[in-house]
Parts: sequence; structure tokens; C-alpha cells
Amino acid sequence: MMIEKSKRLQNVKEYYFSTKLREVAGLINAGKPIINIAIGNPDLAPSEGVLKAIKNSLNHEKAHGYQSYQGLPLLREAIGGFYKKNYGVSLNPTDEILPLMGSKEGIMHISMAFLNAGDQVLIPNPGYPTYASVTNLVGAIPVFYNLTAESNWEPDFDALEKQDLSKIKLMWVNYPHMPTGAKATRALYKKFVSFAIKHQILLVNDNPYSFILNDTPLSILEIDGAKEIALELNSMSKTFNMAGWRVGMLLGNSELIKTVLQVKSNMDSGMFFGIQQGAIAALSLSDEWYKKINTIYTERRKIVWNILDKLKCTYDKNSVGMFVWAKLPKGVSTTDCVDDLLYNKNIFITPGTIFGSNGAGYIRLSLCVSENQLTEALERL
Repeated sequence: MMIEKSKRLQNVKEYYFSTKLREVAGLINAGKPIINIAIGNPDLAPSEGVLKAIKNSLNHEKAHGYQSYQGLPLLREAIGGFYKKNYGVSLNPTDEILPLMGSKEGIMHISMAFLNAGDQVLIPNPGYPTYASVTNLVGAIPVFYNLTAESNWEPDFDALEKQDLSKIKLMWVNYPHMPTGAKATRALYKKFVSFAIKHQILLVNDNPYSFILNDTPLSILEIDGAKEIALELNSMSKTFNMAGWRVGMLLGNSELIKTVLQVKSNMDSGMFFGIQQGAIAALSLSDEWYKKINTIYTERRKIVWNILDKLKCTYDKNSVGMFVWAKLPKGVSTTDCVDDLLYNKNIFITPGTIFGSNGAGYIRLSLCVSENQLTEALERL
């Protein structure tokens, strides 16, 4: 008997890496020495202090029971302290901070909390594919706004103003930008906030790459007026090498946070106590932690640049984050390049096309790979 799948899946495909990694695993099982330079999955360990905190938490009398939907008060206070220290943003830990089981779930929770069928959502092109897939899952309509190298991967607000914005309910923003590595600026954030206030659009900034190879971390909540119209997602996956722990956070004014909590509280039963204790320890790490991981990423990036030089690509050495976005030589297709490297050189990289039509002609390489593996990849070329 075949049970028909829901209509909401008609415009949603399985996530690219979910399917492609099965293929890559099959090649590895067949004996192929694949080097994976595609995924932003930190291979470095969390801080020793973080690991110690989760180990010490296991004997706590409340460690294994249900936890608060809003997370431990100490975790919310730690997040508040982190935002005050690093961004200069003051947040009330009681009702302006919501810990998440990874920021990816926050994308779904926000969409379910605010979008109705037929609402329109502004989504960057290129951009994180989950913005569009979740928009489709909740029955809303993706409306893509263009980002190009010529505009430094910033939107053309004049072009946006000429569009029919009457049905736009939400706008996804992501700086430092993934996949291109374009940096955030206060001037850009001011434009986003002014645009959102003018058109009464909920603005959501996805901000997980602030501290990776970036000496000027910014939050959109620093901008005057942002709190009335904007939410910010952040994550501990990249900065603290805790991707598998699934710790994220949502920040903004209390009414918006309360609305999202209406969804979240019906979707889970709280984050594991020990993980929260580890997160608290991570949020208190000194600046030496960021210097340490960025020193490693800096050396890896040099090898990635050499790989891209071999491929005759062009790229921006001022970009930030844990990826390098590169333009292929004229006449070389993204698919052909990715397939040639995978099947003939046993190197897996990400095609720019998975991030939208403006990713055509581009590839993305990850820095979450050891220097030895990157050097081996370079030698294969």
C-alpha cells in the first residue's frame, strides 16, 4: 500500500548534503579515498573547560530530567553576558533570549510562528537553502532577492523598493554571509532595519559566523530600532566546535520571543542539562579561544587558496567565515567541476548552485578539514 505524501513536500527536496553524503559514503565504502572539503562541520574539539563542564554535570540531581522550554536561567544569563561583551547589546535574560536546539530548528519555529499560507518571504540568492525549504514547508511563498559579487553580495535596496512588497511578511538576512563570506557592516544593517520598519516586515538575521576569521563581529540588534522589528539567530556550532551538541539561540524583543516559544514549547521538552552546562562554560571563554581557532583556520585557508589557484578560480581574500567562495574560470560549469573532482580526484566540494541561481559558476570549499588532508587534496591536483 502506498501512502501519499503531504502536499507540503511537493516543492521541497531532501537536503542536498543528506543525499550527496550517501553517495560519498558509498564511494568511500567502495574503497575511494574521498577527501571531503564540502561540509561546514568543525573537526576541532570544544574547549577542555566545556568538556569538563558536561562531565561534571552528569551527577547533578536534576541532570537527567525534563528541562525548561526556555533553558536554564544561568544559560540565558550567559548568553546575555556574551552579547553584552561581544556586541554591546543589552538583553533581558528573562524574556529576550530563547535557547534553541541548534539555530536550524529556529528557522522552522520562526516560520511556523509568523507565516501563514500565501505569505511571502524575502530570501537571499545565493543563500542558505533551508530558508526556502522551510518557507515552502509552511505554505508560504519564497521571493528571492539578488546578491552579486558586483554589489559585494549586498542587496539592491532600490530594486527591492520597486517590487510589490504588500504580501512580504518576513525577510531572511545572513551576515557574515554564507556561502560568500561577505562581512556585515553597520551601514548595511541600518539599511535592512530601515527597510523592514518602513514596510513592517519581520527581519531575521542569521549570525553564526561572527567570530570565524572576522575581527569585527556585529549584531543587527546593535542598530537603533532593530529590536522593534528584528530577531537574531546565533549558534554555538561554529564558534565553539559544538555542532553536534545542537545549541543555538534566538534574541529579540519579548513579544516576538514569546510568539516563537508558543511553537517551540510544543515541539520539544527542553535541552539536556549537561549540554546547557557545557554551553555556559563555552560562553565564558576568553578571547584566547577565538585567537586559537582562527590561527588554525588561517593556515588552512592558505592551502585552500592554493587549491583554488590550481583550479584557476578567483576569490576574495577579505571574506570571512569557515568557507571560501570561489568563481570558476569562464566556460567551466559548476556541475562539471564538482563531478570531475569527486570522480577523478576523489575530492568532494560544494557546488554553488545549491545556494541559488546566483551560485552558478561558483564553488565553495570548507576550512573544517585538517592541513594534512588539504595538502593531500592539493597534491592530487
